[in-house]
Amino acid sequence: MGSIQIAKDVITLTGSAAIVSEFFSYAANSILYQRGIYPSDSFGATKKYGLTMLTTNDTKVKEYLTAITSQLAEWLEKGKLQRIVLVIMSNATSEVMERWNFTIHTDKDVVEKGGSREKSDKEIMREIQAIMRQITSSVTYLPCLDEPCTFDVLAYTDNDLSVPFNWAESEARLINNPQVVKLHSFDTKIHKVDALVSYKQEDDDE
Repeated sequence: MGSIQIAKDVITLTGSAAIVSEFFSYAANSILYQRGIYPSDSFGATKKYGLTMLTTNDTKVKEYLTAITSQLAEWLEKGKLQRIVLVIMSNATSEVMERWNFTIHTDKDVVEKGGSREKSDKEIMREIQAIMRQITSSVTYLPCLDEPCTFDVLAYTDNDLSVPFNWAESEARLINNPQVVKLHSFDTKIHKVDALVSYKQEDDDE
């Protein structure tokens, strides 16, 4: 009898960059929906990663995320992207309420010498599913955002990279003494993404 083997898929640098940048787009949409940054009726359901994902129908938000996704893919291919952070802030005060942090570890050998890696697409999808499910369940432990909020995306890149004209230098927008919840990670064998969310602790009642 022959042994059963899991089919391995060839992952190229371009393919890996596409997987990670697309993941961020869907993760961002899910965060914006789950955290109520925009009205729930401005999102539509679509199938992705074997799950029902919600994505924005707002044209401006869509265009903004599409432009970000495209730029992230370019940086990922160059091996220059270290971290992506989605920051949720108070509309009124700009105080940072949450930071959704995605740290990227890149196989520099593939960037510098070319080549590819092998990993099952299904395995990558299962790992991404686990993160998406954690984002959905985040409403069970994150404090309610009881005021209108907005969001921004920060990208941490290597220092030798010039800032594109449609991006601007920004401060880190940190939270003092945050609570931190580590999320699952996923790995294409070229890019590994570690995820966590940090958030502002609720004030104790006097």
